[in-house]
Amino acid sequence: MKYGRPPGTPERTVVLRGGATSGERVRLGVHDLMNGTFATPRAFFYRQTLDADALTDSLRRTLAHYPLLTGRLVRDDDGGLGVVCDDAGAVLAVTRSDSAMPDYGPDRSARGDLRRYIHPVNAFRVVGHDTPLLTVKVTHMRGGGSVLGVSINHSVVDGAGYLDFLHHWSRTHAGQDLPAPPYDRALMDGLADDAQPGPDDPQYEVVTGRRKFGFIWKVNARARRMRTITVRFTAAEVLALRETARAGQDRYRPPASSGDALGAHVWRVLGALRDRAPEAEERLGIVVGLRAPLKDRLPDGYWGNAVSNTTAVLRARELREEPLAHAVGAVRAALDRVTPERVRQEAAFLVAQRRAGRSGRVLSRMSLDAFEGTVALNNASRLPVYALEFGAGRPFWYEFPANPVPWTVLVTPTPDEDHSRDVRLSIPREAADALADPRWAARLHSAADRLGSP
Repeated sequence: MKYGRPPGTPERTVVLRGGATSGERVRLGVHDLMNGTFATPRAFFYRQTLDADALTDSLRRTLAHYPLLTGRLVRDDDGGLGVVCDDAGAVLAVTRSDSAMPDYGPDRSARGDLRRYIHPVNAFRVVGHDTPLLTVKVTHMRGGGSVLGVSINHSVVDGAGYLDFLHHWSRTHAGQDLPAPPYDRALMDGLADDAQPGPDDPQYEVVTGRRKFGFIWKVNARARRMRTITVRFTAAEVLALRETARAGQDRYRPPASSGDALGAHVWRVLGALRDRAPEAEERLGIVVGLRAPLKDRLPDGYWGNAVSNTTAVLRARELREEPLAHAVGAVRAALDRVTPERVRQEAAFLVAQRRAGRSGRVLSRMSLDAFEGTVALNNASRLPVYALEFGAGRPFWYEFPANPVPWTVLVTPTPDEDHSRDVRLSIPREAADALADPRWAARLHSAADRLGSP
């Protein structure tokens, strides 16, 4: 993969601290452990130039409320992880590029340039090392405009919490004074106290070290054959899919949402594209946030990893031939299974694995099945990624690394923040080439119930 020319020597790199060293050691929860210790980079692109000095000041003030982001990861005796809140600091770098701001968007990906906009850390020297859990890089482009690159270690927060932190920073930058978010991981792990762990779990599997290595090797070996493409669905297309799904529903069921309809539609098209045997089992692994089902358990603004997954299942023939409402029904049935009781059982299973020292060998079944019958869907369209203002207007685009795991679908909002959606597909190269064909492209953008032949 090409990353473009390096932008040159940074003008400055500073370590920012929150201002207090509590020495508190926060034991990360079992849901935190599911994400490993890799950073999750994001880049936000602004037409106007950001004020780096003002950003530095507002970030320093924001970090006073986020002691985990200025702490360091350590290993617990049972193989779990903790963060020592020693205020060792986050890193902010400022640099200038000799390139003008590219016109990034759905038809011009920034992924090939992403490394230039992210401050690097050694991904294999995080736990037990003086490695920051938050890095920020501000790149000023020639002729105006800036890129804000942010990287946070995934073990401390999920996507929703990531955006909560960035919006906290944005509001602090605007002069608002906000309270610190709650981050006590016992709130999640304590769910296990109310349930007995089962010998296995429908969404997770404990694998051997050899099988885990084999899965990682397979992902890396096939990464060069992967392509990540962005398909924009207009507001009219999304609403048409929703109305098509609702028209085919039984009247006693709650009306289909736009997200359910779009996710089910993409699943159907990818199922038709893969053309598996009629009786083969097609699975849609759905990433689900747990803050809503646990609203009586978690405080508002809970800051940590509160994400799980659920799976919708249909036979390949059903997925391809039955109306859209049929697939939407399978999606809704899967989502309805994410109840507080289900989350308690899941937490009990994961806690039991940590006690046994097996957390590092617990993988989601939807990931393990990525090369077979599962499409993985993460609908992040409600995250306000384009609302981040730092005195220079809103970003016109944002980007993140390509996903090397095949058949992964990420739904995000668009800069217009209406019903339109950007659907980012990480799929094998042959599938990406097929979707570029006008006949398949027409099927992808069609709201018709019957997929028909390409």
